[in-house]
Amino acid sequence: MSKRRLVIVGSGIAGLWTALHAAPRKVVVLSASELADGPATAWAQGGIAAALGEGDSPEQHALDTIAAGDGLVDEHVARRITQLGPAEVRALEQLGVGFDHEPDGRWALSLEAAHSRRRVARVSGDRAGAAILEVLTAAVAAAKHVEVREHAPVQGLMGDGQGRCGGVWVGTEPENPEALAASAVVLATGGLGGLYALTTNPTGNRGRALAWAARLGAVIRDAEFVQFHPTAIASDRNPTWLATEALRGEGAVLIDDNGWRFMPDIHPDAELAPRDIVARAVFKQRQTGRGAWLDARQAIGERFPDSFPSVFQACRNLGIDPRREAIPVAPAAHYQIGGIDTDLDGKTAVSGLFAVGECACIGLHGANRLASNSLLEALVMGRRVAMAAGEHECDKLSASGGIKPAVRLPDDALDQLRRSMTAHAGVEREAAGLDQLVDEIDWMIARHGQADELVAARIITRSASRRRESRGAHFRRDYPDPAEPARSTYLDFSSAMLNDH
Repeated sequence: MSKRRLVIVGSGIAGLWTALHAAPRKVVVLSASELADGPATAWAQGGIAAALGEGDSPEQHALDTIAAGDGLVDEHVARRITQLGPAEVRALEQLGVGFDHEPDGRWALSLEAAHSRRRVARVSGDRAGAAILEVLTAAVAAAKHVEVREHAPVQGLMGDGQGRCGGVWVGTEPENPEALAASAVVLATGGLGGLYALTTNPTGNRGRALAWAARLGAVIRDAEFVQFHPTAIASDRNPTWLATEALRGEGAVLIDDNGWRFMPDIHPDAELAPRDIVARAVFKQRQTGRGAWLDARQAIGERFPDSFPSVFQACRNLGIDPRREAIPVAPAAHYQIGGIDTDLDGKTAVSGLFAVGECACIGLHGANRLASNSLLEALVMGRRVAMAAGEHECDKLSASGGIKPAVRLPDDALDQLRRSMTAHAGVEREAAGLDQLVDEIDWMIARHGQADELVAARIITRSASRRRESRGAHFRRDYPDPAEPARSTYLDFSSAMLNDH
């Protein structure tokens, strides 16, 4: 057995759960920031969806997942993840995460959109992500088989041009990175909200793993599906705070500037309709000038500071008292539904390269992720990827033969890209806007080179152009109806960069 270690890029729940379960294989976890500061996991408010309550079952959870995914969920994957999920949540609790329980010991579960019953395990109301990350960070720090390198941004992947990955380029200087060899590489980098002007993600999450993997020969699946959370708190701050869906599960309602509740006229489930429907409704309300507010005064009221402390503090930071006034909301880029195509062991088309969590696509979420299924996927797949990647032993590759890191995109160009992505590849799309976006991206590539962010944006835009229908989180004004049969979109690097519009 080689002494080279498994390298995990990313320090959120997916990366850390993978690292813990890779023992006895030696692991290096690379974090671009301090371990507990950068991951989007810490910002997750709702919790983990799993069949833990009385009268619930993994099969019912799978059926809800399939229904929300609008025709593109891999049903075998959904059933497998929901079957394995409850045991992973219990394992996380045994590690020290203090999930909420009722006085009689039963799980205290929240109701979120498109779930047929209360199913979301939570921590202190809306602190699940922060609490989970705190426990996992401590566990990884105590694990003898894990080495953590903080402030170690990855600049790209090492490959041999023959479909193999043998390490990463890492370092704060893109022009002079360190070549770090690995028995296998696991990408656990999170999503791509940082490609948009308003996001609930860390702005450093810009989909760069899509570019890294595609350059080595991996396939990108369903990249057009970017989930926008309908109730981000509207402000000038980016990233913005999130008003968790659990608020609507507890009875909070969406209103316009006249106090009219608009969702019952749009969907029978009103505020608990699938996220894509609610996001488009909020988007259109704001477009008309009537605005959108989340009103929790009756449903939560004076319980707000104790029941939802994170949201309450975010509101107070903006001078809003949600006990006495409605919260202004707007859709914000929230979750990367599609991603690097993998199997149920996290294997990509590139030998030695694995992906897990938000940057990967196993077919669980389809066209529209069911609320709080993301942390569940990270747990189940983290354990599976740890086993598969821990057994992999890639032939040693020459550092000089690796694909060199891409160029850095200047800040002003990144700001321009974010505005254009929001305008043309946001909540609603159409051919003219997508063509304009492709032209802008190509102009920036000609000027700045194939920066990772530009490649990732090109992948999303090409996928959105190819899907000439509306389905789930992808809505085309010029193709408002779904097409049959439902099919996934697959792109490799060459097809993503092709200009044929």
